[in-house]
Amino acid sequence: MKTISKLPLLLAAFAFTFTSCESSDDKNEGASGETGKSKYIITVSTGATGVADYLLTADDVSKGSITTAGNGLEQDGTYRYYLSTQNKFFSFLYGQGNPGAVTTYGLTANGDLTKTSNFQAETVQVFAPVNKDIVMVKVPRSGASISYMYKVDAEQSVLTGTVSQDTRLLIGNKNPDLAERAHFTWATQVGDKVFMPYMKINGIAPDTFGTRHADSTWVAVYSYPDLKLEKVIKDNRTSYLGAYFTNGLFQDEKGDAYGFSGAIGTANGVVTSTKPSAVIKISKGTTEFDKSYFFNVQEKSGGYKISSTSYISNGKFLLLMYGNAGTNSGAVKLAVADVYNQTFKWVTGMPATLSNATTRYNITTEDGNSAILGVNTPDGNWIYSINGSTAVATQGMKVEGGQITAIQTLKY
Repeated sequence: MKTISKLPLLLAAFAFTFTSCESSDDKNEGASGETGKSKYIITVSTGATGVADYLLTADDVSKGSITTAGNGLEQDGTYRYYLSTQNKFFSFLYGQGNPGAVTTYGLTANGDLTKTSNFQAETVQVFAPVNKDIVMVKVPRSGASISYMYKVDAEQSVLTGTVSQDTRLLIGNKNPDLAERAHFTWATQVGDKVFMPYMKINGIAPDTFGTRHADSTWVAVYSYPDLKLEKVIKDNRTSYLGAYFTNGLFQDEKGDAYGFSGAIGTANGVVTSTKPSAVIKISKGTTEFDKSYFFNVQEKSGGYKISSTSYISNGKFLLLMYGNAGTNSGAVKLAVADVYNQTFKWVTGMPATLSNATTRYNITTEDGNSAILGVNTPDGNWIYSINGSTAVATQGMKVEGGQITAIQTLKY
């Protein structure tokens, strides 16, 4: 994905996404996972002008190597983002202001990756699985203030509904001429509702993503499937959850939701957040932040901030950390945080220098205790497994021909 210079957008350069999809026109026998076999889907960006991302497949990523040279499926268009749900692989084309596309892939009975659907859609900045659907959100950053939420049937790969939200109303603008608005960072299913964290942004160039509200947290709560706004949850112990194109809210197996804040709000390109990078909690069945819970990750890490997050299992999360407090850049490191015990461990066994990693979404191994992700370095790109209990990394398959942008599995 392209690199963005401003800090709230810079974090997106360290994170990547995954998707899965299939068309009702193709009875893809692999979609049901009848054989119980799995295939890894590895997306690779060559970085070359006019060359789209590649989709590679492998039966085992714990060893060996794979290359884009003469291998894989070349996608139509670059700046692709991904999501897996309902045993389908969805690829979203970011149109950079123009309409995009949603391409669906599935596996045949022999485990071959095949395109099964491709439909035109608005370019969206949020896409998340909800029940058997995908909720996609087009989020305005300037000009018009209306955000459009689209429901897509993930099994049929068809649009089933659209709901609009005036993003100025979420921040209580009494003056409709003000450009300031809410900007959704992501969407997460929590119980039978959809929670959408957001940041408040100025909405005016050249400081479009700048904010006067760097030290507060907001989550809009929507009913489902009608996507009706029910309330807004607020807190002021840390900054907004997630970041541009970056999920910051996850539900665990117990039904509790944990929010991750990088505390990276800026004004005119300078970090203005004064609160720590931290984890906060919404207990199961509630629509309020748990005031008794606060996990100061910045303190536990010795001054680092959260860039992106993905869930492993049993309260353990994989974190991509960057820099030091008050800086816009710095060493990128991986860590495992246990939100139940509020413990923090740096990952060991990794290369000394990381360019980026696919931490925004990862695969959890079948035993539920390890995360499999792509790691890109100046010396090469590999797939690693990270143990959630020990935080020890094990190097696996080498990927040649470009940077790893996503890794996921499908059944066939």
